[in-house]
Amino acid sequence: MVKRFTVAIDGPAAAGKGTISRAVAAHFGFAHLDTGLLYRAVGALGGDPIAAARGLRPEDLRRDDLRSAEAGQAASRVAAIPEVRAALVAFQQTFARREGGAVLDGRDIGTVICPDAEVKLYVTASDEVRAERRWQELRAGGAATSFAEVLEDLRARDARDRDRAAAPLKPADDAVLLDTTELTIESAVKKACEAIERQMGQGRG
Repeated sequence: MVKRFTVAIDGPAAAGKGTISRAVAAHFGFAHLDTGLLYRAVGALGGDPIAAARGLRPEDLRRDDLRSAEAGQAASRVAAIPEVRAALVAFQQTFARREGGAVLDGRDIGTVICPDAEVKLYVTASDEVRAERRWQELRAGGAATSFAEVLEDLRARDARDRDRAAAPLKPADDAVLLDTTELTIESAVKKACEAIERQMGQGRG
């Protein structure tokens, strides 16, 4: 059994990092944490975001509204607050070093939360492909929104995430870049697993 092995997966919205992270965790038997849910939960709780972050409970991560577009925008806003990020760092770092291995996906895992992670992946895709994925996801959930609106929201969120002073969205210097624009989910997961297996092999050597 792997004692401690951290996989950090970062990238912008709808690039596929969540799907890849869950599949990778299942493949290797690692625990998985979607760190974006922490920020979505803080944003969805409303009120003072700093107080919400400091008092966040596990059951807050199981709210039914955390996958909505509104929760995503709220998450991006509260994630720009340094005190909110600081309140959630310890939780993420403890999870990352749990026994049995861990996969964390978010926007600053490889750069801020787990700079010493054994594997770092940066998952990305073109704006149009990401917007199409998110639009189809929202439509399936019954949301009445246009592709143009989704694309505009996505680009606004990207800009906010990239330009924030605290932990801006960017790939770690030693991250493996995984562009999913023209990849199937199966191909993307395969490439991610291969990158992790290479690092595991080097560790054994």
